Amino acid sequence: MLPDSRIYVAGHRGLVGSAIVRHLQAAGHTRLITRTHAELDLTDERATRAFMLSEKPDYVFLAAAKVGGIVANNSFPAEFIRDNLAIQTNLIHAAHLAGVQRLMFLGSSCIYPKLAPQPMKERDLLTGPLEPTNRPYALAKIAGIEMCWSYNRQYGTRYLAAMPTNMYGPGDNYHPTNSHVIPALLRKFHEARQRGEDTVTVWGTGTPRREFLYSDDMAEACVFLMNLPDARFLPLLGSDETASGRFEPPLVNIGVGEDVTIAELAALVGQVVGFEGRIVYDASKPDGTPRKLMDVGLLNAAGWKARTTLREGLRAAYAEFAATQAA
Repeated sequence: MLPDSRIYVAGHRGLVGSAIVRHLQAAGHTRLITRTHAELDLTDERATRAFMLSEKPDYVFLAAAKVGGIVANNSFPAEFIRDNLAIQTNLIHAAHLAGVQRLMFLGSSCIYPKLAPQPMKERDLLTGPLEPTNRPYALAKIAGIEMCWSYNRQYGTRYLAAMPTNMYGPGDNYHPTNSHVIPALLRKFHEARQRGEDTVTVWGTGTPRREFLYSDDMAEACVFLMNLPDARFLPLLGSDETASGRFEPPLVNIGVGEDVTIAELAALVGQVVGFEGRIVYDASKPDGTPRKLMDVGLLNAAGWKARTTLREGLRAAYAEFAATQAA
């Protein structure tokens, strides 16, 4: 991507998209294209197509999505599958019509089976049942991967799916019930400390293991992949299984390659926030998938590794959250 390349970041206000925008701006890109939901509803096929044909971006980061934690996924399954299917279908097809050079479709590690071998490799896609609490979202994202694969096969496009592990960082959603685990814990421990409470209750048993990636590291990885020369980028687009006989989707995992238990995470969040009370676990609440660790061998072999430690990332995320609460 050249400094004057036209780059559209769909979902630029979200955790993923905002981090990508920051990284592109820091790298000197001057022709970034962004639209708020009010300016462009990506579930509207006609509007999306008109926008893409008018703007004609050279590169697209498809980070727009309806996302949320276990509660949100359980409460609004129809919206999660409907909206995500519409957004990605409209934008991927419009990108093809507009002649986009490269597109990156972003999802999450929930695309892999609930009981996938650990760490999860790209070839583990579609090898078993999904975690039921987020199956609608996961199926939509799997459909997006297949759409990239199919367009590459039929039209010769260069669309790559990147699946980050659990993310956190600046611009995260700290909603009391609809947020992911790290922002939920940061808010919960922060409010408990402010109120002088002796205990904090964490959902589940604390035993599931999760991998966490700082959003700015994720953005760096995405831009790194999109900047790879053809000789290194094209092999990541997989193969035509009907011809090669190999299951090689256009898919790359983005993660740190190590995980912690939810109990270890909660203890670390408590330390970062300065909460000195006791942590209690509510085992009546769902744990979700027992473990979700990404195999990042493909990404590491391409030349990129995560740099931010979990403690460093939590400190940065909490500093931003505390500043917004004080404002």
